[in-house]
Amino acid sequence: MKRPVIPTALLISAAFALTACGGGGSDTASADAAQPVEVVVDGVATISAARLGNLLRTVPVEPLSVAEQTSLVFMREEEKLARDVYVYLDSLWGASVPTFSNIARSEATHMASVLTLLQRYALSDPAAATGLGQFSDPRLQVLYDQLVAGGSVSLVEALKVGAAIEEIDIIDLQAALALIDNRDIRLVYESLVSGSRNHLQAFVWALQQQGVVYTPQYLTPADYAAIVGS
Repeated sequence: MKRPVIPTALLISAAFALTACGGGGSDTASADAAQPVEVVVDGVATISAARLGNLLRTVPVEPLSVAEQTSLVFMREEEKLARDVYVYLDSLWGASVPTFSNIARSEATHMASVLTLLQRYALSDPAAATGLGQFSDPRLQVLYDQLVAGGSVSLVEALKVGAAIEEIDIIDLQAALALIDNRDIRLVYESLVSGSRNHLQAFVWALQQQGVVYTPQYLTPADYAAIVGS
């Protein structure tokens, strides 16, 4: 598969969108360290709505900047992109591997966790009026079309698409976490990073079962090694 041409603005969107965010992101409450992630099978990580709700009740609602609003709206659709791509790829390759189906269900919980924040701050949901494979953000629409095209070539290429999505998620979330200081958003984003790390491991393992050694497409070799070796 030809490596998807990811719009540069997408990979660093969080960094651009959040430059207006003030405050110190390093000073977080102990609740930020707790993560409501549950690894259920083969590295598939879901986010428990009940556990997340309990944790959020311990974190105050803080003033929300325009930049943080932009980040939440974008992340809601980026998690939807992962879910929608996996649903499509499962329709093609689900008879061969359960990976896409399992992780698509997990991504639905990731979407729901960001929706919880949108509702907490009374923000409009960009995914409310879009169907499967449809996105309000044109950058995500372009990326979705590229990814499903690449993943349609073969099972191996589809698994590489899945790994690429998780790499992109990790990069975008880490860029956001470097600048966001609202503790409830950090709590959710840290959970999403943990989930994406587990999902990346699951795709790498599935590729190994196909006799393929995966090479990272977006993460640095050092960051990738730290994830797959954990």
